[in-house]
Amino acid sequence: MNEKVLIKKYANRRLYDTEKSAYITLDDISNMIKQGQRVEIIDAKTKEDVTAFILTQIIMEETKKSKNILPISLLLLFIQYGENVLGEFFEKYLEQSIQNYLTYKSFADEQYKKWLEMGIDFSNLSRSVTADLTSFKPFFDASPFTEKSKDEK
Repeated sequence: MNEKVLIKKYANRRLYDTEKSAYITLDDISNMIKQGQRVEIIDAKTKEDVTAFILTQIIMEETKKSKNILPISLLLLFIQYGENVLGEFFEKYLEQSIQNYLTYKSFADEQYKKWLEMGIDFSNLSRSVTADLTSFKPFFDASPFTEKSKDEK
């Protein structure tokens, strides 16, 4: 599934899946990506790669449906600094961070699943963790970030 599916974008905004020989929608492309397929979208007339533009459209549509995919503060920074600063960050660091998170999440989900299969009871876990953390209560109470400490100054 690592091969890219070639999609042509026509001037009338229609998208054509060359593999299936059928017109598709932005939702279809979104579903393809969610299933792990890679896509390359080219303008049928100019042969220009418009993949980033179409993927941005998909994100915009998702944002309309579910309100906030990205925080407003991040969007403001992206507009303010554009490709100068944030382009490199997104390309090099954010992508790797998300990949690392997904790898860790997959590992943690698998481990949790194994524990459930072994019949480990997690119902008492939260109480024991809370009890273990009570020894840190004085530290948090004296923190310079708490309201109590700010009032005492």
